[in-house]
Amino acid sequence: MQSLTKAATSSGRSALSGLVGNTPLLRVSEPLAPTGRGFWAKLEGFNPGGIKDRPGLHMVERARARGDLRPGGRIIESTSGTLGLGLALAGMVYGHPVTLVTDPGLELSMTRLLTAYGSQVNVVSEPHPTGGWQQARRERVQRLLAQHPGSWCPDQYSNPDNVAAYTPLALELASEMGHIDVLVCSVGTGGHSAGVSRVLRQLYPELTVVGVDTIGSTIFGQPARPRLMRGLGSSIYPRNVAYENFSEVHWVAPHEAVWTCRQLAASHYATGGWSVGAVALVAGWLARTMPADARIVAIFPDGPQRYLGTVYDDDYCAAHGLLESPPSPEPELLGRLDEKEVTRWTRCTTVVDPLTLQGAQGGSDVEADASEEDR
Repeated sequence: MQSLTKAATSSGRSALSGLVGNTPLLRVSEPLAPTGRGFWAKLEGFNPGGIKDRPGLHMVERARARGDLRPGGRIIESTSGTLGLGLALAGMVYGHPVTLVTDPGLELSMTRLLTAYGSQVNVVSEPHPTGGWQQARRERVQRLLAQHPGSWCPDQYSNPDNVAAYTPLALELASEMGHIDVLVCSVGTGGHSAGVSRVLRQLYPELTVVGVDTIGSTIFGQPARPRLMRGLGSSIYPRNVAYENFSEVHWVAPHEAVWTCRQLAASHYATGGWSVGAVALVAGWLARTMPADARIVAIFPDGPQRYLGTVYDDDYCAAHGLLESPPSPEPELLGRLDEKEVTRWTRCTTVVDPLTLQGAQGGSDVEADASEEDR
């Protein structure tokens, strides 16, 4: 009987991990692009917890295979949401307790959900004086690792397994699309943009890769500022970002992402959070301005559920000035990443590692309200 119970448990865990991947692909056109034009959206929100289920499972699997994570060892990581869901899933599949370090910006609904999935949620109370909430969370992770012998941190910001986890996503896209001209990705840890573009560039050497960031993020050389949008952007410089793969980068403001999210919801019954709105805004512009036969793919990292109290809440949006006029039909253009501080939808076609720019420092000098990590 005991062996049957173990077999059933093992089968159940395998079934859980089998829920991840092979997500739908949706054609998006009007009103973001005119009739006959559009882009394809990869709906990663159809994974149980979103796009970060992929690296959550893969990073844990690889750490176990190397012996970095021993059976029953505690997983401890910093998260602003969706990677937390992925690690909660991985902890359930592989039998590990999970502690997730977050900040007061995490939605109450997400805290409740992570707790329901069996994770411990540890909230930092004060931002780091120079590194903001993100650095405060990372320092808390280090203290917790010292308190729990045998524990392990995925270190998503620089872990190459975070990048490798997205190889199946790239292959799904290649199989579904046949050919891809343009890939549009939000950028936070740099994991999915690096992982997907690396594989697709091997298949399609002429691929154009467009990164999407938020205003107030340091990833592409802008100064750190308090950030309302969670799921993209950073107040540090994640080393997983493959700067050499990007053809251009766009920065998007919160009200522009909100407008696009709501347009998607009203027209396609498929939408998501801040990253989805930002990516869709840029992909729609590309569909309007590139040749009509260009095959454009945008990755939608999550669905709308966790944003019902923010992006889709009129009172919240009004209080934060997010119900302004629609975005400009065209982004502003910069010649250099750090030419000036951006405050609205803006693009730059010269992308380099900001640490190579004159005067760049290894951290931010202004507190950031949100973190880059995920959704």
